[in-house]
Amino acid sequence: MKSRHILLASAIALALSACGNSSTPAETTAPAADTAAPAETTATPAETAPTEAAPAAAASTKPAVVENCATNIEANDAMQYNADSITVPASCTQFTINLKHAGTLAANVMGHNVVVSKEADMAGIAADGAADPATHVKAGDTRAIAHTKIIGGGESTSMTFDVAKIKDGGPFKFFCSFPGHLALMQGSIQVQ
Repeated sequence: MKSRHILLASAIALALSACGNSSTPAETTAPAADTAAPAETTATPAETAPTEAAPAAAASTKPAVVENCATNIEANDAMQYNADSITVPASCTQFTINLKHAGTLAANVMGHNVVVSKEADMAGIAADGAADPATHVKAGDTRAIAHTKIIGGGESTSMTFDVAKIKDGGPFKFFCSFPGHLALMQGSIQVQ
């Protein structure tokens, strides 16, 4: 019976590690430790549970570098941005986000974009935009404050928007609206 629990825990850890989410050190080390455990290990699922759980809302660990009212964000084939927060200086009237896809996969397979919206609107924007392969944002969707087109490996794009649109009424987020990417590819954006 213990072997089944260990195998189940290892399979779950392996599946989670395949998602490519490495937002905290605990998440990156726990799956590797669990998958390396031999089948005859006597650890129980209760003993491994604390290392597998991570807080749902962690503080920013990868803030974007902002210079001259702009930032450069990279996305990769593991469905990750290289930043999880953007702080826009209050002195900026316009702000530019430059997106580079550092991976190699094509846009129709592992495309990425950046969308800025209220946090409450993210899921609706992503769901409604699923049918538009060029942007994955429905044409005329006013919930999207700004967005880029979808790009593939090696490509770049950018967008510029009025900072006044994210000063009040938030919280605001940036995210990828490519189908299935929203769960891993998002971060906060605020004005300070």
